[in-house]
Order: sequence, then C-alpha cells, then structure tokens
Amino acid sequence: MIRIGITGIAGRMGRLLAEEVLGAGVLAGGTLRPGSAALPPDGVPILADIAALAAASDVVIDFTHAAAVSTHAAALAAAKTPWVLGTTGLFDADEGAVAAAAREVPVCAAPNFSPGVTLLLALAERMAAALPAESYDAEIVEMHHRQKVDAPSGTALGLGRAVAAGRGVDLAAVMESGRHGQTGARKPGAIGFAALRGGQVVGEHSLIFAGANEHIALSHRAFDRRIFAQGAVRAALWLVGRAPGLYTMRDVLGLGAQ
Repeated sequence: MIRIGITGIAGRMGRLLAEEVLGAGVLAGGTLRPGSAALPPDGVPILADIAALAAASDVVIDFTHAAAVSTHAAALAAAKTPWVLGTTGLFDADEGAVAAAAREVPVCAAPNFSPGVTLLLALAERMAAALPAESYDAEIVEMHHRQKVDAPSGTALGLGRAVAAGRGVDLAAVMESGRHGQTGARKPGAIGFAALRGGQVVGEHSLIFAGANEHIALSHRAFDRRIFAQGAVRAALWLVGRAPGLYTMRDVLGLGAQ
C-alpha cells in the first residue's frame, strides 16, 4: 500500500484529503501549520516538519500556502519523495523551486485537481487556437469564497495560460486584470480577468470568447471541494514510481502535455 502524507492536515482541505486517503491507501501522517490551534483528525500521526513527513511517506500531497513552497520543495527533493502540489498564488521564486524539485523527483502541480477543470483547460486551448484573437475577445470570470487570499485564482490563471498557449503568446504580455476607471478601449488580443469574492463559493469559472456576432462560453462550477481532494489522491497514486519531472492533471488523465 502506498503511504501518503498530507501537509496542513488539520485545515479544511487537509481533513478532506485525509478522508480520501484513508479510502485509497495508507495515511502516513501529516504536518500542522506552525502556530495552528486546529486539531488534526483523530488517530492521525503528526510529524514534526516537512522533512519528517517526506521521510515517512511514499508521496506527499500539499495544499498549504505559497510561503511554504520553497521549503517543501527542498525537503521533498532531498528525501526523493514525489510531490502533489495544489498550492496557488506562487511567485517566480516559488515556481523556480518547484522546477528544481522536479529535476529530482516527480511533481504533479496543477491549479485545480478536478477532472472537469482539467478537461476545461484542454478545451480552452483548442478553442483559442481556432478562434482568432483579432475576432474573439477572451474574458475569464471567477468567483470564490471570501477567505481566498489570491486573485485571480490559480484556475483562472490556468485558463488564461491555456488561451495564451492556443494563440501562441505569453500570458504576461496580454493579461488585463482588475480594470478600473478610464482604462481606454480594450486592447486587441488581450485576455481579461475578473475576480469575484463572497460567501462560501467553492469555485466558479467561466471563459468567454466574445465575437462581433456570437459568444461562446465554457463554464465550470464546483459544489464541493471534495472533488479537488479526490483528484489529488488520484494524482498521488499515479505519481509514485514515475520518473522525475513536472507533471499536470492532464498527464494523470492521459490527455497529454498542455
């Protein structure tokens, strides 16, 4: 049986992950956020830190905070432990740490572990390639619960990257986010983002291609964050035994590279 470790196991996602792991493999244990007063699930071994968790696990699932990514990357690479990473809001240095870890161990990183969103990303890229930027404006709208700390969401950015890839451009060069005031006319080829926050929305994403004579929309709504936990556990089981490298949920689902 594969031993699966979970970082931040007392958190909202950590608890769901623990439940899903117990139904699919062996729960090696978890770590707690430093200073956290939250209680872990009953009977779950709590390890001192990420290094101890990596040593006790065949694969680690990580949905914690961007501030921990570089530390986790170094520890997992040193222990040669595969890593499933669902943390979003990463900075360039964090992305570099993930890439460095992937040279030592298999890493599955995704902005969203839902199978539905994974398919949505694949469709977004194909549609962007077929609908020319000069004729179809791409706009991405997302809404999440009030506690979410990063915007646009990782999934929204994933959709933006998929559109940019389909059009053969760099997202950073064409991204427009948080329009306000006298912004002027929409720039040709721009990919727009709007982020809504409120209530306890699990996650809603829409990609709109707006042409002069038609609009095409792709949408996904998550009703329960358990779908992310189920996808992450599926990725963890798939990842064990793979060669070092950076994988995505498209690889897990057999859809090929993005």
